[in-house]
Amino acid sequence: MLNISLGSVSIPFSEITNALLGADLSQETWKHILFNYRIPKSITAIVAGSGLSLAGLLMQTLFRNPMAGPSVLGITSGAGLGVALLVMGTGLFGGFAIDGLNLNIGIIIAAILGAFLVLLGILLLSYSIKNTLSILIIGLMLGALTTSIVSIMAYFSKAEELQQYMFWGFGSLGHLTKNELLLLSVIVVLGMASVIPFLKPLNALLLGENYAQNMGVNLKHLKNYILIITGIITGIITAFVGPIAFIGLAVPHIARLVFNTSNHKILVPTVVILGAIVLLICDSIAQLPLSEKVIPINAVTSLFGAPLVIWLLIRNKNYRF
Repeated sequence: MLNISLGSVSIPFSEITNALLGADLSQETWKHILFNYRIPKSITAIVAGSGLSLAGLLMQTLFRNPMAGPSVLGITSGAGLGVALLVMGTGLFGGFAIDGLNLNIGIIIAAILGAFLVLLGILLLSYSIKNTLSILIIGLMLGALTTSIVSIMAYFSKAEELQQYMFWGFGSLGHLTKNELLLLSVIVVLGMASVIPFLKPLNALLLGENYAQNMGVNLKHLKNYILIITGIITGIITAFVGPIAFIGLAVPHIARLVFNTSNHKILVPTVVILGAIVLLICDSIAQLPLSEKVIPINAVTSLFGAPLVIWLLIRNKNYRF
């Protein structure tokens, strides 16, 4: 309610309540703003925040590394490479016209293809590499490789193309059509729901791979499943809303600090809810109430989120991952 009440146009709180209850509004313009922009943007924030937070939790559990996040496997960088090839590789993809202010189907497809090509590479390598830490390092190296390719392309690209790519890199929650939002929501919700049967194996994995195997957990199956689910959730969110930093890395830590538990039966629903709340708050801050300007969501998530995690860690000096 707070999120959809903020924006360049001031809408009375009572009118927002009436709109959500199906009543008529005093001004038709307010209805258009609420149902065609603000409410879809809030739903996008809820879906993206929940999905990225859960993906971060899964990565931290799989690698037993507090610094792991949704982008640790290079999935986000792969999506960025796909967009860069489309936007800045005009010689290869001539005929696509990309408007930097609108998220069109071309950028979505390019980002999805880039993300899933990296995911496919990770999965193929995981069959021959049993060491989970090695997969983490390979993911980081693939991310560095794709980032360097994007940097080279940016150096030789035109100013307009570079600007278009930068707009995508800022992240945006407010430019999805209803069909795009529906597709994003369905894929992310199905991905999150598919984690539920693996709550006990995830808890066992926290105690070490040997312990998990003794408990009857199929480590290879669990590892591949987590990689696939994380890749799908991260890739699809990045494709639709751009790369969003901090959320996937920090929200799982916030959940552990606030609820003082590592039990995934508690952590999974907690990070889903907290991720939605945190990204909604960040989006509300980015709105710059009563102003027409909007701060890039990527800047807000780290600027206000990092001090929060630092403060929580200082309060809980005995916190352990």
